Amino acid sequence: MLPFFVDLISRTDEARRAFETHPVVLDAVANGMAVARYRQLLLELYNVVWHFNPVCAAAASRVPDAQAQVRYFLYEHMHEESGHEEWVINDLGAVGVERTAAHAHLPSMHTLALTGYNYWSADRRHPCSVLGMMYTLEVIASVYGGPFASAIRESLLLEGERGISFISSHATMDTEHMAELRTVLNTVTDEAAREAIIESALVNFHHFTAMFAAI
Repeated sequence: MLPFFVDLISRTDEARRAFETHPVVLDAVANGMAVARYRQLLLELYNVVWHFNPVCAAAASRVPDAQAQVRYFLYEHMHEESGHEEWVINDLGAVGVERTAAHAHLPSMHTLALTGYNYWSADRRHPCSVLGMMYTLEVIASVYGGPFASAIRESLLLEGERGISFISSHATMDTEHMAELRTVLNTVTDEAAREAIIESALVNFHHFTAMFAAI
């Protein structure tokens, strides 16, 4: 029997490839973005990041004792991710968007669908589904974050990490997180939990791709 992490990769690979081969994604990684589009992307990411820990907390409160290792993993991960929405705010400020505008921004329907599904799935589907959300976001950040940050820096003539600190830092950070996530995923033996995680990864890839493409 394959380790669950390998099974997850195999069964969600088509959804991952749909993201990386989307024309808008390919163009952004190759050529960066105009400042107006990058601002819009950061505004959407702010909402994704703001809801990340609350979704994890909702899931952690519902994880049964039989999967306590997942609950403790979520506790540690939430601590590491605390305050990261402020990194997005700082990047927005570097490209001319005030904090008040970020707070007032109404997320797109794709972002609403993404966060809404994750809350629903943690509450109604299976709390371990949150690992599918984490897998998707960490794949996108660790694999594509570095090239995208470099393209943005060049296209907008930014200096150092100014304006790209969130994306650039997570490109490195989430490589480490992926190794930790692989370990906890391979401890999940319950079939219902596994299916919920796979479903969550598929849904998150779908909505994140749609969000990015609509920018």
